Amino acid sequence: MIFRRRIRRTRAGTFAIRLPDDERELLRHLPGQLRELLEADDPALERLFPDAYTDDEEASAEFSRLMKADLVAGRMGAVEVLEATVDHTEVDEEQLSAWMSVLNDLRLVLGTKLEITEDMGEEEMLASPHAHLFGLYHLLTMLEGEVIEALAAGLDDAGTEV
Repeated sequence: MIFRRRIRRTRAGTFAIRLPDDERELLRHLPGQLRELLEADDPALERLFPDAYTDDEEASAEFSRLMKADLVAGRMGAVEVLEATVDHTEVDEEQLSAWMSVLNDLRLVLGTKLEITEDMGEEEMLASPHAHLFGLYHLLTMLEGEVIEALAAGLDDAGTEV
């Protein structure tokens, strides 16, 4: 079986997106759910906003006070870009970078809610009453990986755009 990339860099430097309808449907709904969590400052967001200073609670709180609104605004902006381009068959690099950001944030939030750990095995995930959510987590991981590969396809070994 030949695996055809669903997200790839074109010769023109844009990115072709060929996703099945069911995956696009998920991507139509999930960013809105992320927006709701961001607006509510949900505890599931802890991995999106880790302590800046793990050894200094006061400095970490001050950093959060000064920067969190900007960090949330950046994430909300990325959500808006994905929502605006989810049905596009071609996006530019800035738009695809926003997709990457949202996919990563969704993965982190879902991983937090599912309490995913590195030592969790596939059997444990499949036996869980939340197996469908583990499947969603893996889909988001796969999509994020394809986005990263597509973005990296235009870079040389030194990380310079070719």
